[in-house]
Amino acid sequence: MPEHSTWLTLLLAYVRDTLDQNASALGESFVGHHAPTWRSFEPLAAALFTFFLVLLIAVRVRSRLDRVDEAVIPEDRLTLRTFMETFLAYFYDLAKSVMGPERAKRYFPLIGTAATFVFFSNVMALIPGMPVATSHLNITLGCALVVFVFFNAWGLSAQGMGYIKHLAGPVWWLAPLLFPLEVLSLCIRPVTLAVRLMVNMAADHVMLGLFLGLIALLVPLPVMLLSCLVVIVQTLVFTLLTCIYVGLATEGHDEHAH
Repeated sequence: MPEHSTWLTLLLAYVRDTLDQNASALGESFVGHHAPTWRSFEPLAAALFTFFLVLLIAVRVRSRLDRVDEAVIPEDRLTLRTFMETFLAYFYDLAKSVMGPERAKRYFPLIGTAATFVFFSNVMALIPGMPVATSHLNITLGCALVVFVFFNAWGLSAQGMGYIKHLAGPVWWLAPLLFPLEVLSLCIRPVTLAVRLMVNMAADHVMLGLFLGLIALLVPLPVMLLSCLVVIVQTLVFTLLTCIYVGLATEGHDEHAH
């Protein structure tokens, strides 16, 4: 995808020489084996910007919840607190519908974090000049790999060797055929998570930028409405697939506990 300049690009340009000297530490790109440049640090800086933004929002909302007298009374207007409560409640209900209430509560820290980071990263695409971390493959692949590591670790913790045995199929004589296919399918999951999110957000950011460059008023409005839909759908898809992968990996955990 083509590179786009944001306020973060201009900020990093002030330390361009220093970044160029340290760019070799990032290594060549996995796709195309391109040598890194000072702009290779931009996705990392964009992800850190989103991280600190979410952290500030969390601190703000937590401070409101700590006031017990105010926290028990629902607010009569849309505020940051009511938005985050509604947002996280929706994805918690989504997780419950996929894996049940007990496992949803246990694994929601990962699911809720993924939903929050992806959503606020995607929202940046609606603001001209803002960096969009999820439009870069290395960021989306990093998020997908975190999900991949956690759901496999939880699967092994919940089912033990039964998790590996499940990949071999129901009968032993099918294992030589099914096991490589199941392992391949397992390894493709983070790739599908990363590429789907990156391609959609990068394309959406390009289209919105082009229309804003043509005429700043009225004409971009339909594209911005479409972008809002893309932001919501991509957050939902990433989080839903995360719930499904965690649910499949830990399936049977409650029965084993009993």
